Amino acid sequence: MSAAIAETPEGVMSGKQFFGHPIGLMTLFFTELWERFSYYGMRALLVLYMTASHENGGLGYSNARAALVYGTYTSAVYLLAMPGGWAADRLLGLKYAVFIGGIIIAAGHFTMAFESEVAFYTGLVLIVLGTGLLKPNISAIVGRLYRPEDQRRDAGFSIFYMGINIGAFLAPLACGFLAQSDTWKRTIAGWGFQPSSSWHWGFAAAGIGMTLGLVQYLVGFKYLEGVGERPVREDGNTTPVWQGLVSYLAVAFALFAVVAGLQQLHGLVVGRLGNAAGYAYIALVFAGIIALVWFSFLRTLAEDELKRMLAIVYFFLASIVFWALFEQAGSSLNLYADRLTDCRIFGFAFPSSYFQSLNAMLIIFLAPVFAWLWVQWGDRQPSSPAKFSVGILLVGVGFVVAAVGVAFLNGGKLSPWWLVAVYLIHTLGELCLSPVGLSTMTKLAPERLSGLVMGIWFLGPTFGNYIGGLIAGHFDETRPESVGSLFYQVAATGIVVSVVAFVLTPFIRRLMGNVR
Repeated sequence: MSAAIAETPEGVMSGKQFFGHPIGLMTLFFTELWERFSYYGMRALLVLYMTASHENGGLGYSNARAALVYGTYTSAVYLLAMPGGWAADRLLGLKYAVFIGGIIIAAGHFTMAFESEVAFYTGLVLIVLGTGLLKPNISAIVGRLYRPEDQRRDAGFSIFYMGINIGAFLAPLACGFLAQSDTWKRTIAGWGFQPSSSWHWGFAAAGIGMTLGLVQYLVGFKYLEGVGERPVREDGNTTPVWQGLVSYLAVAFALFAVVAGLQQLHGLVVGRLGNAAGYAYIALVFAGIIALVWFSFLRTLAEDELKRMLAIVYFFLASIVFWALFEQAGSSLNLYADRLTDCRIFGFAFPSSYFQSLNAMLIIFLAPVFAWLWVQWGDRQPSSPAKFSVGILLVGVGFVVAAVGVAFLNGGKLSPWWLVAVYLIHTLGELCLSPVGLSTMTKLAPERLSGLVMGIWFLGPTFGNYIGGLIAGHFDETRPESVGSLFYQVAATGIVVSVVAFVLTPFIRRLMGNVR
């Protein structure tokens, strides 16, 4: 890694401040806020748009097809974080990778504003490519603002993540209003547009959000001087931007080709042998990845390092289960809100996509409470494996609540408080697992394999989102009893896995050594 990337310039440390932190944090805070606004705004609409009828401006997809597209898209976002980080470190520089990624993301959202299935898929591909460049590298720049011994680092990341959740909270409210509300449909009808085109106004709003993020990133570019600069090659020159971008795109499309091939084979297995064989096929892919990591890296490690890597593999597998269940939020639970829930509270009617703001809102309020609890408990707080077990248990319990709610349909619609309860329980589970997992990975990883470990960690939501899409494909609102059965099965999976995780906790703690 080049010195330009690894070092923190004195000017960044001693210049203007943002709530007692380097002023560059303000630039990154608002860039990430608007990028997450664009991502979660589009995510809230994605499945609803695909399953809406042609008459209502949608694509008319079945729930199964829409869920598979959704799962593939969200998993690809995480998958490309690895080549995106590689391209920034070796070729583009972190700072420029973020800017280029933001441009590609905005182009993707604006492409989806056009009423065409080709434009829809082109937009999704562009958003995935852009997010692969922006998402991993903007977080890395935050870390570069501080020296390793700076006590403000953790607080700086807390401020940064607050920006993420503010964006995620606001996005479904703004984009959902434009896409679904009758008020907006009447407004655009008065302007001469078809009311059914409202979905594309929501997609365009996501693009406007990313554009605002880019504008303020450029305005604040001077506050990041010397941080995440272009890496210098051995010959003293930097790689031309176009070469770096082409290299990234080549790796990204190679990964797309591999994933498409694996997905096609999975479809053949399911078609010939059934769903059980399909999940067995996915398990074989997992085994192949673990075997590749083993023969490439793990068998050369010292005993203590090997134990820690085995613990990392355990956390990776546990996270797949969690994300497969938790990410139903944008797919099956989104359909649950739209098709089965009465979207009115205290007489106020609202679009079903508004439910997608609940998780972010709850995190904004509850994350400080959890941070305070961990500090207060100190050494008495649960270990990382125990927190993982609780997180998986809670996401399972949330689906018990969703399944019980179906029993109260009686030909009508459910109270929205059922979904509020589900999202509350799931958010508690997320706060037990997600930030804890990231912190644990950094502490367990052998220094020379830190990049590999973070790649493994990002593979968790990659596989989890894809499996989550397959699960959501079984949602059928025309048969409420099948929805209840599906959610009971999902809940049982989470609860059983959490019990196994609790049993394994003492063993995993021994593998972790002195890391809690």
